[in-house]
Amino acid sequence: MSALNINGREYTVDVDPGTPILWTLRDTLGMTGTKFGCGAALCGACTVHLDGQAIRSCVTPISAAEGKKITTIEAATNGSDPVGTAVHEAWVKHDVAQCGYCQSGQIMSATAFLKAQPKGKQPTAAEIDSAMAGNICRCGTYARIRAAVADAAKTLA
Repeated sequence: MSALNINGREYTVDVDPGTPILWTLRDTLGMTGTKFGCGAALCGACTVHLDGQAIRSCVTPISAAEGKKITTIEAATNGSDPVGTAVHEAWVKHDVAQCGYCQSGQIMSATAFLKAQPKGKQPTAAEIDSAMAGNICRCGTYARIRAAVADAAKTLA
């Protein structure tokens, strides 16, 4: 049995400690906002936050999350997180989403990036590109992603 804090709520799950966080979220708890992409931590579709850090949930075992806080796309975009809300609103404004494959992971990476910035800092295009480099968009909306992250940063300033 593993005790987990997910989106501010306590859960007890009966899964092997080596089970990836992704499958615990999706299969055990029914939280399907976090997506499976490559299964090798290469595409970023499965990105969640572990104690505020963006991690790849497809390769991170549930044992690594005990005593820590997991935040998923469901909590980042439900209106209670100002940074997640700003990113989500910018995503819609800039019409970033196409197929949807990468969107939850992209938003989670962008949210972690902006939370790590000093208050009011406006990241450069190069900084945004570097922060988002681990997330693949098979539709190629990288220019819109960059614009949305920059716009969210301005909103939060």
